[in-house]
Formats: sequence, C-alpha cells, structure tokens
Amino acid sequence: MANKTLSVVLLSGKGGVGKTNISLNLACALFQMGFKNLLMDCDLGLANLDVLLGITPEGNLQNALLGEAQIRDVLHHVEPEGFDVLPAASGVPELTELQPDMRDVLLARLEPELNRYDYVFMDVGAGISGTVQTFASMAAMRIVVITPEPTSLTDSYALIKVLNARYGLRDFMVIVNQVASASEAKSAFDKLHGACRHFLHLEPVLLGHIRNDKKLPEAVCHQQPLMHYAPGCPAAQDLHNLALRLQRLRLGMADWLAPRKILQPLPDKH
Repeated sequence: MANKTLSVVLLSGKGGVGKTNISLNLACALFQMGFKNLLMDCDLGLANLDVLLGITPEGNLQNALLGEAQIRDVLHHVEPEGFDVLPAASGVPELTELQPDMRDVLLARLEPELNRYDYVFMDVGAGISGTVQTFASMAAMRIVVITPEPTSLTDSYALIKVLNARYGLRDFMVIVNQVASASEAKSAFDKLHGACRHFLHLEPVLLGHIRNDKKLPEAVCHQQPLMHYAPGCPAAQDLHNLALRLQRLRLGMADWLAPRKILQPLPDKH
C-alpha cells in the first residue's frame, strides 16, 4: 500500500524553547482540520507529554520495546478515532540512548501501526544525543524549533551541523517560537540561515513563527492543549497557520512519500 503518512520530527538545540507544546498543538490543530495523528513522546527517559495532557498512561513505549505490550495497547486516545499519543517512560536511563538493536525492534513494531495516520509527530529531547540523531534520521521531515535567544541559535546550528555531517541531511524546516512579531522571527531565522548557508552550504526553510502568548502557560497549568483551552488566541492562530502549511507540504510530497517507509533510518556516514 502506498504511504500517505508524513513523519515529522521536532528538534531543538537547547531545552525550554517550547518544542513539546508545539508538537502537541500542531497535532491537535491538524486533528481539528480532520486529519489523523499519532504523537510519539521520543524523549525516552524523560517523558513529559503525559504531564502536558494531565494523563496517567497505563503503558508506555518501554513496555512495547520490551515486548510486554503491543503498540496499540499502550496508545492513549486524546480524541477518539484520530488523535493518539504514544507515551514514553520517565526515569529509565537505559532508554535515553537508543541502541541500534532496540531501534530495529521499535521500527518493526511501529511500522505496521503507522499507516492508520496522516501524520506521525516525534517529539524528541533537546540537543544532539544519539537517540535524537536516530529519530531525526528516520523522519521524512525535520523541524527545528528556535527562539531569538543567541544560545538557541548557536545550539540549533550545532544540531544541524551534526545531522548534516553524520547523515548528510540538508533539509530542515524552522519554527521561530516566543516572538513579539513576524519581523523578530525573520531576524532570528536569518541569523541561523546565514550561518548554515555560509558554513554548511545548506539553506533551512522558515515554516513560520509563534507569538508570545500568556494563554500558553495558562493552558499548561490547566494541562490542556492550547488549541482546546484558547483556540482564538494569537499563538493558537499561528499554530493553525503552521498546520495549514504542513498540510500543503504533505500534499506536495505525496509522490515522494508513496514508495518509502514511514520511518526510514538513514545510514550513518561514519
């Protein structure tokens, strides 16, 4: 069967840039538009999607990896028939570095389940750990979340540099979060783009931005997605626009997606 599922990994060079909230709310926005989504918590040893949603999962990715449960058994249905979360485990240090044999087990168990969805979002940890690199190499699309802070820009550049050197990856989308305006977002993006073009000879693409919004921390405190808590607020409008752009990109990628697996790891160049 031809693949119609777009796998998306959300990355960040440093923590605290809002990547997990963006993952959750993009999936929520796309579900509201009629698309089926799986959101995977791929920060394997430090799960936090369950906290944002206020849920206590009965099972998680660790149980599926160890053969204690099937993937379907550990999915949490955020919405019936179309928006599922695959929770991760917390405080399990042996999961923080996904070894190749465990990666292969995960892929074998995941792949048959994924074609039920239009999108598979992978929310990985911050930084350049081996597990982050593994998931980044699997996805059809990589989105790097940055803020205007200099440390976010330098760490995101380092992340892109590592993925380019190790896997030959050259295609990166960028979301600029926590900005006051579109012009502030473009200024931050231009700095990252300029460094990547000059030193790595690749050009990331700006997917969009999300404005600072006091409703977001309120939604976190209420353990609800922003798209449910305050769907009309500025940040929710920005997330909706990002979801529309993602869907246009998915439609444009249909012929490219069709022959490939949903999660398809690239070989290490080293």
